[in-house]
Amino acid sequence: MKFDCIVLGAGMVGVSTALHLQQRGRSVALVDRRPAAEETSYGNAGLIQCEGVVPYPFPRSLRKVFNYALNRTTEAHLHYSALPSLAPWLYAYWRHGTEEKIAQTSRAALPLVNNCLAEHEALMQEAGIEGMLRRTGYLRVYREQASLDADVAAMEEERQLYGVNYEALDPAKLKELEPHLTGDFAGGMHLVDPASVADPNAVGKAYAELFTSKGGAFLTGDADTLEAIEGGWQVQNVEGPITARDCVIALGPWSAELLARLDLRVPLASKRGYHMHYSAKGNATLGRPVLDTDYGFVLAPMSKGIRLTTGAEFARHNAPPTPRQLEQTEPIAKQIFPLADRAEPKPWLGRRPCLPDMLAMIGGVPGKPGLWANFGHHHLGFTLGPVTGRLLAEIITQQPTFCDIHPYRVDRF
Repeated sequence: MKFDCIVLGAGMVGVSTALHLQQRGRSVALVDRRPAAEETSYGNAGLIQCEGVVPYPFPRSLRKVFNYALNRTTEAHLHYSALPSLAPWLYAYWRHGTEEKIAQTSRAALPLVNNCLAEHEALMQEAGIEGMLRRTGYLRVYREQASLDADVAAMEEERQLYGVNYEALDPAKLKELEPHLTGDFAGGMHLVDPASVADPNAVGKAYAELFTSKGGAFLTGDADTLEAIEGGWQVQNVEGPITARDCVIALGPWSAELLARLDLRVPLASKRGYHMHYSAKGNATLGRPVLDTDYGFVLAPMSKGIRLTTGAEFARHNAPPTPRQLEQTEPIAKQIFPLADRAEPKPWLGRRPCLPDMLAMIGGVPGKPGLWANFGHHHLGFTLGPVTGRLLAEIITQQPTFCDIHPYRVDRF
């Protein structure tokens, strides 16, 4: 089977890239070993974070680093056995945590974040799922006034620099907005612009169905079989070889492994995370996602119940699940919202693909004509999939790009 382009990976990034290439007249084969949006795109908090300009940096506070290193917080959990392989990446991540580097990353992320919601809206409208979008923003809640004041000051700076909108809430306003929150909070912050969905997996599948309804081919194949051939690239499908002039690697946390087989090393690591769904007691409801800033977890209203998502676990990519953070945060979550029973037999485990500067790689792979990258979206894969899919499609089809592509180049490290 011959196509203009192969897209490897059917998560939010890959599906969106395939759609944008298709819109620009390319015949596209979307290839994955599983159905659409079954990996990282399945288990997130369902947020489209159009406030997410400033990245999650490596902590600069020695006290916080010490607590992280000793696994004394619920925000992060470190597998000590993974340190030998993770240490170079952690060091690079730390180096990119200075004020100057964070500002550089934020400026580069701004055009992507500014356009992320509009790109989702366009695909949702075409897929006929506009009703899935919730324009409620999300909440951050605080137990200490000092923590709230510090974040308000930081957010005010983000408002001035990047146009991020927020509303600081006292306890009464917080209760008015979310009457069933039960924590003893000093207040909260309402990030008013982000949108959310109750089922990110269903959104990803709807985009994939849109792609196939317009003539796109969604094929089962193994990215590990990718090889260069004369005039392009080839990957094996269950029915035989798939060939194309261009090939996009959109495999999220598995992208680095494939590139390593092609003799290219990129500093990609995974921040693992867990989720579990719960029913709510009585008539309790949650109107929007809520981030507990003290313990680093999110409660999000989903079609399957209230989803509790954890902070970051630093472990070997394929290490067995160790849902310690979920066990730690579950009783805390029950203190701030009346969660009832678990709705699933075991926690879900996902992997956030992160580069040290918290910017995606979008563009051509050096020394590999026709091979393209779109991965490393860190905590914002669901948010940025459609907008980075558009950007890469513009690059591949040699159209004017809506922003400067230099910050996202594959060889920047």
